[in-house]
Amino acid sequence: MAGYGDFAYYYDLLTENVDYESRCNYISDLLAENGIGKGILLDLACGTGTVSLLLSQKGYEVIGVDASEEMLSQAQEKKFDSDADVIFLCQKMEELDLFGTINGAVCTLDSINHVTDKKTVREIFRRVSLFMEDKGIFIFDVNTPYKHREILGNNTFVYDMDDVYCVWQNSTDKNLLTTINLDIFEKDEQEDVYYKYTEQFQEKGYELSEIQEWVQEYKFEVIGIYEEMTTDDVRADTQRAVFVLKKHGTQ
Repeated sequence: MAGYGDFAYYYDLLTENVDYESRCNYISDLLAENGIGKGILLDLACGTGTVSLLLSQKGYEVIGVDASEEMLSQAQEKKFDSDADVIFLCQKMEELDLFGTINGAVCTLDSINHVTDKKTVREIFRRVSLFMEDKGIFIFDVNTPYKHREILGNNTFVYDMDDVYCVWQNSTDKNLLTTINLDIFEKDEQEDVYYKYTEQFQEKGYELSEIQEWVQEYKFEVIGIYEEMTTDDVRADTQRAVFVLKKHGTQ
């Protein structure tokens, strides 16, 4: 998701319900189970860097990549506060260009869905494969078609937090393209008024079977497609699916 603008400032607040530590434990366990217990790890679409920093604490040499300067500004602040050894690069996923090869890669919280063009998604997979070593592991998650139809749909969600109020409105078409409109209101205690910020972005629901076909074109073996935060098979009502891929050979 390029841009993000003012939303970068509020991103961590609006995702405070995400248990990042448990999520990173889950990811690192999957990596270790598949032979990647250390080495250079790419955090693709790293956002404000929380996942990058937590994975760094587990001993990985992390490179965080994101297209949003605003998001990376937040990530850099966290890096300085934690004194973590993470490299952050401002790049679009489909223009990934690293200094060398990587042992593994992760892409979390439906970042792939924010790319709404199929050719661009396939280019992302090609780019990750290009820089990944033989037997490297790529883990990413996607919001499922079920979630786009039944959960996001044409629904509205409201987040009421201390001094911040957010109205999240969705509009989903028959091709599972969801347009998301955010209205964020922040209270100014001194003036006793709220200031409004708006943001709009889109997500695309992709069939899991077509994603399988795409990744296999770039020397990735699909080891598993799991229900989020488990190693269980996906169900008809799975909202977020986790792909675990193994690279075979080199590009």
